[in-house]
Amino acid sequence: MEKEVGTKDNPWKLKTPPGTSEFTMHKDEKEGKAILVCTVGKTILHYDYRCLAELHAMLKKQGDWMELGSADEQKPAKEGTVEAWGRSEKNPIGGWYGLKKGLRGRFGMYVPPLMEKLGLAELTHDAKGNKMKFK
Repeated sequence: MEKEVGTKDNPWKLKTPPGTSEFTMHKDEKEGKAILVCTVGKTILHYDYRCLAELHAMLKKQGDWMELGSADEQKPAKEGTVEAWGRSEKNPIGGWYGLKKGLRGRFGMYVPPLMEKLGLAELTHDAKGNKMKFK
């Protein structure tokens, strides 16, 4: 029997949208909440698991390509990007989907490749300025 994908023992193996870096993600639970655990080298990021369904719904409503706009937590996100939405007070959770203080950013870099892998979105894979849309 094949192991379930997306677990700690069998994480999703992904690449950043430009294809320059590899990372893994898996679903876990922390304090009774479903989270995504993103491992990039030695850095571990956490995102609220609801971001997958909620980003998918937002992309469907928007209907067109949307720039990813990845940025570290300390830097402002470019308006109108997936990154800006992932930290906006106007998204369904009213703020950051990133859960680890100091490492809450990069939503636009790491969540979209998982959405593509799960068949929920289409991504461009250029050196810079990548976009995604509902699938």
